[in-house]
Amino acid sequence: MIKNENMRKANKIRIETVIKGLEKRGIKGYYAEDGEEALRMLLEMMPEGSSVGRGGSMTLNELGVFEELHKRNYTCYEPHSEKDPDRIIEVRRAIFSADFMLTSANAITLDGEIINIDGTGNRLAPIIYGPDKVIFIVGANKIAADVHDAYKRVRCDACPPNCVRLGKKTPCAITGKCGDCMSPGNTVCCNLNTTRYNSIPDRMHVILINDNLGF
Repeated sequence: MIKNENMRKANKIRIETVIKGLEKRGIKGYYAEDGEEALRMLLEMMPEGSSVGRGGSMTLNELGVFEELHKRNYTCYEPHSEKDPDRIIEVRRAIFSADFMLTSANAITLDGEIINIDGTGNRLAPIIYGPDKVIFIVGANKIAADVHDAYKRVRCDACPPNCVRLGKKTPCAITGKCGDCMSPGNTVCCNLNTTRYNSIPDRMHVILINDNLGF
């Protein structure tokens, strides 16, 4: 929780700027004061009985999103909870036909561009095409000035802790600095995508939280 009141006020202004940027890009943005409000908003957006897929996201984990969904009548597709390799592939493919795809963003610009990086593409692919709706849940710490700063944030702030979390043997997991590596089975920054416009009305939604969540 961000306790500095001036920082919270500044973050709210930044989030309001992002929401305006999203609007012109055909993406609906929402302001949430904290994680509890964000979770309430999310549940209101997804009718019970819906099928819901997810990408790997510390933000979703920190908010306990899928723990809440399991308490209700949702069909959940969670590849990371599977152990069998064939089952993982099956669940990843099932997400393409889900009613909702839930994920976060590695960065989002003040002008509303959403930047994500991915190792296998299983998170990026359904963001781009497949599920009826995509809902991003994003902490204020993910906001970047522009695309250049967003890419820098992804490589410097998102990839190193992700590689540490996943036990990857990459330069950034050892030094904290991107080494532009190309190592089979280790490199997580294989695919870099910028969502700059949503061409399908009402498909993409972004809940922005005035708190630091994920990385």
